[in-house]
Formats: sequence, C-alpha cells, structure tokens
Amino acid sequence: MAKQKTKKFRGSRTCGGGTHKNRRGGGSRGGRGNAGGCKHHFVKLFKQGITYGKHGFKIPLSITSEKVIVNVGEIDEAIEQLVADGMAEKKGDEFHINLTELGIEKVLGTGKVTKPLFVTAGEFSAAARQKLEDAAGSAVELPEKTEIPEVTE
Repeated sequence: MAKQKTKKFRGSRTCGGGTHKNRRGGGSRGGRGNAGGCKHHFVKLFKQGITYGKHGFKIPLSITSEKVIVNVGEIDEAIEQLVADGMAEKKGDEFHINLTELGIEKVLGTGKVTKPLFVTAGEFSAAARQKLEDAAGSAVELPEKTEIPEVTE
C-alpha cells in the first residue's frame, strides 16, 4: 500500500480554519465579486485587466493610452538598416529620421549614440535629447496634432 502524501489535517473538522463558523460568507475572501478593486484587491483586478477610476467606475486597461516609445540606443543600432529600407535618410555623415511617420511618439535615453542623428518625434526625454546633442545630432520636437473643428454654416 502506498504511503499517503499528507496526514496533517486527516480527521480534523475545520482543517486549521479555527471554529467551523470562521470560513463562512464573503468576508473571509475580502468581499464578493470585484469588491475592493481600488483598495485591497487592486493587484488581482489589475492583472485581469480591470482598473477603477473616479467614483468606482471600471476602466478596461485596453482603452488607457500607452505611448509608443523607442530608445536612442535602438535607433543608433538600427539606423543603417532603416536607411536601407527607406525609412531614414543619410546626408553626408548625418542620419535624418522622422519617427512620427513610423508611429513612434516618444524617444527615451537608454543606450549609446555613436552617430550624428537628427531625430524628429513628438516627445523626447531629457537624457535622449542630451545624448543626441552630445553626438553632434539634434532632437526636433513636433507639436501635438490638434484637430481643427469643422465649421458648418
């Protein structure tokens, strides 16, 4: 006969839960359903893709805006291939690239810049701007597009 794996709570009525009344109701699990979504169960619901806004209204994470980013080191490594693919231009020793046309909104400063890069994007971090300027390049920030309302008469 095979040995049992556990004998710890065999024959015990409550299996270590105190009296038999202690594990009743929703209070033992911190509420029923999505209770505590912006308090004690925040992480649990955040992992499920649910977050709470003002006054307890649910906001699915899919509609919150995330900026599309790239690091200056990644641009520096891939610039030769981007020129070959026609996504960037090479003028002498300088590389010119417009990231807004590629759908990239913000440039961050991780990585090394070894080439003179002239980058156009919607937003730059301070470190990215400094690294580009130190490598004899520049960071051109485009203003955000504002929609002009249509005038109907």
